[in-house]
Amino acid sequence: MIDKSRAEAFSDGVMAVAITLLALNLAVPGPGHGSLGRLLGERWPQYAAYVVSFLTIGIIWVNHRAMFSRFRGFDHTLLILNLLLLMTIVALPFTTSVLAAYLRSGSGQKLAAAVYGGSFLLMGLAFVGMQWHALVSKQHLLDERMTPEVRDAVLRRNVVGVAPYAIATAGAALTPYLTLGICAALAVYYALPGTTID
Repeated sequence: MIDKSRAEAFSDGVMAVAITLLALNLAVPGPGHGSLGRLLGERWPQYAAYVVSFLTIGIIWVNHRAMFSRFRGFDHTLLILNLLLLMTIVALPFTTSVLAAYLRSGSGQKLAAAVYGGSFLLMGLAFVGMQWHALVSKQHLLDERMTPEVRDAVLRRNVVGVAPYAIATAGAALTPYLTLGICAALAVYYALPGTTID
């Protein structure tokens, strides 16, 4: 069994970088192109995508910490699954920028929303994969307080998020605002208190 402290510290650092990169993608409008208020108002897609992505990464960090509290240690597979989860999280600043740039565009907006929703779907699948590995396949890695009832509740709560992310991704074909709205709603859902052993 591998000590979880290094994986936890590494994960915290990666998520901190990802959440910081979101803010770096917020462009400042230059002077001389109209009033600042109007220019800021025109950039509302950047702010909306930023808020949803920031909240999602923040909530992933909260739930990631809760997930780690359920583990006594790691095996090699769990480390690899955690690395895949972090890879999907680090991609969010890029997909957020794509959505923000194309949300009100005449072309490309549906594809941009599908890329954005797809990045959330991959993140959700990676999170569920990590949970599934420990909660179902490798129960010896779990804290002794993880009863079968708690394991089932935690897994159910995580699996529930995958379908809405798939709908958000497919919904991009209708309107990119549906994708953004579903991703925002899921951020709120996962911000609510869940099943933890803290």
